[in-house]
Amino acid sequence: MTTPEPLWGLVLSGGESRRMGRDKALLQQDGKTALQRAIELLGRHVERVFVSVRPDQVGDPERSRYEQIVDRYPGIGPAAGILTALETHPDVSWLVLACDLPNVDDGTLEYLLRHRSASPFTAFRSSSDGLPEPLCAIYRPTARALVADFVNQGIICPRKMLIRSDTRLLELPVPDALDNVNTPEDLERVRQKVAS
Repeated sequence: MTTPEPLWGLVLSGGESRRMGRDKALLQQDGKTALQRAIELLGRHVERVFVSVRPDQVGDPERSRYEQIVDRYPGIGPAAGILTALETHPDVSWLVLACDLPNVDDGTLEYLLRHRSASPFTAFRSSSDGLPEPLCAIYRPTARALVADFVNQGIICPRKMLIRSDTRLLELPVPDALDNVNTPEDLERVRQKVAS
């Protein structure tokens, strides 16, 4: 589907990485940080790419290499970056991607873009539970009011937002493409898979 608005990319990198014990955006994969890999991946598919950061991350050496969108809503997780991007550039569609998805690739993003719809949200259905995957998804300008309303109601989980909205859900072409890395054990699993 062709939409009149530009499509930009947003890499979510503002998490606190508590379960990992270190900054997930700085984890190395193929000689690049997870953040650099995500930025480059998005950059092959959209006009501009931004990194979503918390205010205390603005001067971080890795994050400051890229255009930033600084979260306006502390303490609400990834919804902060998504809502801030939608508000900062309200006439843009956003391809949102978490930085902790080591298996996501060009084919996955191409499939998402090829099948996006006029709905406020286009997302993949999780291969594990069938629910929307909100951290590799397209948020159209019409999503801004919806996300803001959810946040005002205290609903800050992006997955719940997509479940309760008009969301175009797609089947993942590669079932493990959106497996994320939250813990050292997850990281070790990914490394073993790559090595095999």
